[in-house]
Amino acid sequence: MNPWHMLVSLLSVFTLLLGNLGFYAKQEEKTRFIAHRGFCSQYLENTEEAFIKAAEVGFDGCETDVNISKDGVLMLVHGSEYFYEDGTSMNVNDYTYEELTAKPLKNDFTDTVLYPCTFRRYIEIMRDYDLFAFIELKGEYPEDKLQEIVDIVEELYTWDMCSIQSMEMSNLIALREKYPDLPLMYCGGGYNAETKEALERGFDCDMKVPDIFPAVIHAFQRKGLRAAVWTADDDKMVSWALAMGVDFIESDYLWGLNVTK
Repeated sequence: MNPWHMLVSLLSVFTLLLGNLGFYAKQEEKTRFIAHRGFCSQYLENTEEAFIKAAEVGFDGCETDVNISKDGVLMLVHGSEYFYEDGTSMNVNDYTYEELTAKPLKNDFTDTVLYPCTFRRYIEIMRDYDLFAFIELKGEYPEDKLQEIVDIVEELYTWDMCSIQSMEMSNLIALREKYPDLPLMYCGGGYNAETKEALERGFDCDMKVPDIFPAVIHAFQRKGLRAAVWTADDDKMVSWALAMGVDFIESDYLWGLNVTK
């Protein structure tokens, strides 16, 4: 048998055994389930509706992607483009807030008329529904925009319920230098040089399923740091993450309610 297949088989037996012993039920009480871009398997990602529905069905928090419009407004979009009902698209960095929000987004999920959401509105929703907020900064941020992110969270919510994420280590380093106690999280793939740097610098980690290993997760937790995984979208991946005892699981689906099979 291929060694990798043997490992997967052994892990499957191990996770099944843990499930029979009631391990998952106990771990689910400790692990927070984060709606990836809101409840994006059922609603248009990074919109007010996706965030509010995530709260209503029982997620513990949401994750979103923050980008910057041409006139400096913090907007929510994965990648860089908004796609509209009229068939057009706009790059968030090339248009103003007024232009980006002048017409409804293409929505293939519901009949709701939706428009691009701002970062400020996202934090208001997280506060109003008592949700944990993952804030992923897309691309490199200038100092004034990092400051604005911090100011909005401190005005509207609490850092006990927020974490700033980025795949750009420079964003996290700049924030740590100015705000030593800010909850910061490096978002990457599996274990690599930047993951090691994040551990050394005292950043939490958010690593891609299935490129994760218990030794790495536990290395962060032993230092009092938090470990998250993204994006666990089937029962096997969720079970594997629970078996490792991660602090957060990001998913497009709600575990136990409508997880894909």
